[in-house]
Amino acid sequence: MGEAKMPYSLNSKAVAQATKAWLHTRGVRVEEIAELVMLLQRKYYPSLTMEECVHNVEMVLSKREVQNAVLTGIQLDVMAEEGKLFPPLQDMIENDEGLYGVDEILAFSIVNVYGSIGFTNYGYVDKLKPGVLERLNDKSTGEVHTFLDDIVGAVAAAASSRIAHRKQAEREQDLGLPHQPEELEAASAPKADGTGKEPLE
Repeated sequence: MGEAKMPYSLNSKAVAQATKAWLHTRGVRVEEIAELVMLLQRKYYPSLTMEECVHNVEMVLSKREVQNAVLTGIQLDVMAEEGKLFPPLQDMIENDEGLYGVDEILAFSIVNVYGSIGFTNYGYVDKLKPGVLERLNDKSTGEVHTFLDDIVGAVAAAASSRIAHRKQAEREQDLGLPHQPEELEAASAPKADGTGKEPLE
């Protein structure tokens, strides 16, 4: 008889590492996503820094449901790129079929992590396709990023929502107004001089 199969146990650290590794493998840097966040939020928060944007992108990527979406979407892109899916799904994903829509549904699961306000931000970058999104949508490269372009836009939208929630909580705290305990975390990364607030998540 063969050896008994070990019970499955999720390795959270491995999932987080794989998420970062696959984004890197597919040519997406955290800083590029942060640039989208800056584009979305600088009008509302003129003092917002790239450091804050990067921090909030990283916090979004630390969420388990976001990691699951990233890994699932990228794997489907890679398999379509290698022609390993069965038709007609292969053709729909390879050609980014406009009526397919599942790529956006997966992206919505990321957007909604920090509330419904992220949908407006997502819709804006999805239509404009600035920065890294323009590159991911370049069909002339032969690469397939049907899921990844929506995922990147969704991560940027979620990070923008996260900033908005935290900035509002900071204002309320400064005014002595009541607010939810989980909203106390600052949107910014801890400052080198120790004046920043440590993240709770």
